[in-house]
Amino acid sequence: MKTYDYHHLNHVKEQQSSKMTLWITLLLTLFFTMVEVAGGLLSHSLALLSDSAHMISDVLALGLSLAAIYLATRNPDRKYTFGFLRFEIIASFLNGLALAVIAIGIFIEGIHRMIQPQEINMRLMLMIAVVGLLVNAVLTLVLSRSSKKEGNLNIKSALWHFFGDLLSSVGIIVSSVLISITGHSFFDPLISMLIGGIIFYGGAKIIRESYLILMESVPDQFDLDAIRGDIGAVEGVEDVHEMHLWAVSTDHYSLTAHVFIHDDVEPLYVIRTINQVLKEKYGIEHSTIQAEHPAIHDHGDYGRRFLATN
Repeated sequence: MKTYDYHHLNHVKEQQSSKMTLWITLLLTLFFTMVEVAGGLLSHSLALLSDSAHMISDVLALGLSLAAIYLATRNPDRKYTFGFLRFEIIASFLNGLALAVIAIGIFIEGIHRMIQPQEINMRLMLMIAVVGLLVNAVLTLVLSRSSKKEGNLNIKSALWHFFGDLLSSVGIIVSSVLISITGHSFFDPLISMLIGGIIFYGGAKIIRESYLILMESVPDQFDLDAIRGDIGAVEGVEDVHEMHLWAVSTDHYSLTAHVFIHDDVEPLYVIRTINQVLKEKYGIEHSTIQAEHPAIHDHGDYGRRFLATN
C-alpha cells in the first residue's frame, strides 16, 4: 500500500503575471540582442558591444527565471519536500553572478580600449543606441510593475539586468555626443566602465540577497529575539530554545523551535497558540514547535541549569 505525505500548507507558487511578463521580455530581448551584436561589430563601439554582451546575459537570465517560475508550480514529493521553490533563489544567484562577471569583463576591455583606441562608426552607434533606449525603457517598466505585483527575487534580478541595459543605452548616447563634440574616442570605454560599475553593484546586491537565503539566515524583516519573546509570553511556555527561522524562497518562511512547557498545561493548546501568534503577528504559516520537558528530554547542562533554577 502506497502512502503519501500530506502537506496542509502550500509549497508551490503560481505567478501568472510574472510568467507572461518574462515570456514577452525574453522574445523582445532575443530579437534586439541580435540587432545590437551586429551593430556593435559593424560600428566597432565598445559601449555597444558591452551592451550587447549584457543583452546576451539577459536572455540567459530570463531563461533561468522562466525555468524557476515553472519549477515553482510543481508540487512537493518524497525527495523535494519543500517543492522546487528554492530554484528561484538559485536562478537569482546565477543571474547576479552573471552581472558581476560581465561588469568585470567590460572594465577589463575598457582599459584595453583606453590603451588602443579604435575608430567608431558614430551614426550606426547612435541609431542603435536610441532604439535600445526605447526597448530597454519599456522592458524595465514592464518588469518593475511585475516585481511590485508579485514579490519575487527572480524578477528583481532580471530587472537589474534591464536597468543595466537602460543605463548602457543612455551611456552610449552620451558617449556618442561627447565624441562628436570633442573628437576624443576615449569617452566610449570610459562611460562603458562607469556603467560596468553600476551593473556590478546590482549583481553584488542580488548575489547577497540570494546568498543569505541559500545560507538560511534570518530574513531582514524579522527580529528573532522579539519572536522568541512573543513565544515565551504564551501561557504555559517556560523556555524557548533551538529556534531557527529561514526563507525557503521569497515570501515563504519557516520556523522551528523547542519549548519547555509547564506540567499543568496541555501541550497541544500551547502549540496551537504559538502557531496563531506566529501567523497573525508575523505572517509565518509554516512553523514546527516541539514541546519538551527538561526532566524527560536530555538537554545536558542547559537542562540541568533550567531545572535547578525553576
